Amino acid sequence: MRLLRVGDPGAEIPAVLDDAGQVRDLRPVTGEINGDFLAGGGVARVRDALTGLPELDVTGMRIGAPVARPGALVCIGLNYSDHAAETAAEPPGEPVVFMKNTNTVVGPNDTVLVPRQSVRTDYEVELAVVLGAKARYLDSPQAAAAVIAGYAISNDVSEREFQIERGGQWTKGKSCETFNPLGPWLVTADEVGDPQTLGLRLSVNGELRQDGNTKNMLFGVHHVIWYLSQFMVLEPGDVVNTGTPAGVALGVNDFGYLRAGDIVELSIDRLGVQRQRIGQA
Repeated sequence: MRLLRVGDPGAEIPAVLDDAGQVRDLRPVTGEINGDFLAGGGVARVRDALTGLPELDVTGMRIGAPVARPGALVCIGLNYSDHAAETAAEPPGEPVVFMKNTNTVVGPNDTVLVPRQSVRTDYEVELAVVLGAKARYLDSPQAAAAVIAGYAISNDVSEREFQIERGGQWTKGKSCETFNPLGPWLVTADEVGDPQTLGLRLSVNGELRQDGNTKNMLFGVHHVIWYLSQFMVLEPGDVVNTGTPAGVALGVNDFGYLRAGDIVELSIDRLGVQRQRIGQA
């Protein structure tokens, strides 16, 4: 099942994309796609009601992030061996964890703003995990499957000077406005299947820069969720970005950083496509 939210920021309508490609209005079932909906059996209610839901004409409508502002946006760094190598970093022995401000989450096709004084704004295609139940001291990585509602595409936009050269932790380089396009859909875990078999791609102005696969994660999705649950409580509706493959501008290549006017396109198998125009703050 593919859940989405359409409409202007702050006034999005919850919707579902059926197997025939028709968008249907979810308002008879729920007023919002959020943690309460996911934890309260919302996905099952949508399945039961799907054929009777009214069609929704979304022509010309903006697509918002598929889940309303999460309570937490947790990220895993250096989680692909090729990305660690291109940034001259040792592969970590345990997941590298950092946080992003949740107000960085925007729609998948919204404008991404290069911050003022920035010269090193970078892109990162990532598999995002959306929690459907509380994760607290999970017994094993295998137990993580039961708390995952589904998956989405995430662009973990980063300002590398702010992140690396301005002291302290990574937060300053990760939490600028518009720095986390999410969507277009929240695809339920049963439809995605094995999260370690997904191809990820990102291009800038038509040039393919990232072309990876989740099978190359150092720490798989279920391990990451289990691991995080040993240090924090993840709540329904929270989002976890699971890392990016090689090909970022920070890496050992000739790729340039993002500038106003650039077009960034991202895709992940079975999760759809994003397209952002880069603007200037």
